[in-house]
Amino acid sequence: MEKLTERTIEERLEKLEGWEYVDGAIETSFEFKNFKEAFSVMTRLAFEFEKHNHHADWSNVYNSLNIRLNTHDAGGVTEKDFELAHAIEKIIET
Repeated sequence: MEKLTERTIEERLEKLEGWEYVDGAIETSFEFKNFKEAFSVMTRLAFEFEKHNHHADWSNVYNSLNIRLNTHDAGGVTEKDFELAHAIEKIIET
C-alpha cells in the first residue's frame, strides 16, 4: 500500500473529528466513564483490528485510550489507516 502525502492526510483528516497528524501517524484519544467501559471498547477494537489485519499502537490508562495509526511497511500513513480510523469511529459511536 502506498504512503499518502502530508497534504492528502490533512485533507482526509477534515472528515475525522478529533484526529490529527503527528510524527508520521494519525492519532486520537478517547475518554470513557470508567476502566470497564474503556476495556470493553478496546476488546471490540481488537476484533476490528484483526478483521482488517491492521493493528494500532495504543495505550490505556484507567478511562482513557490513545490510538495511533500508521502503516509500518509503507513508512507512513496509508489508505489502510484511514479505513481503520473510520471503523474505530463507528465502534466508538455505538
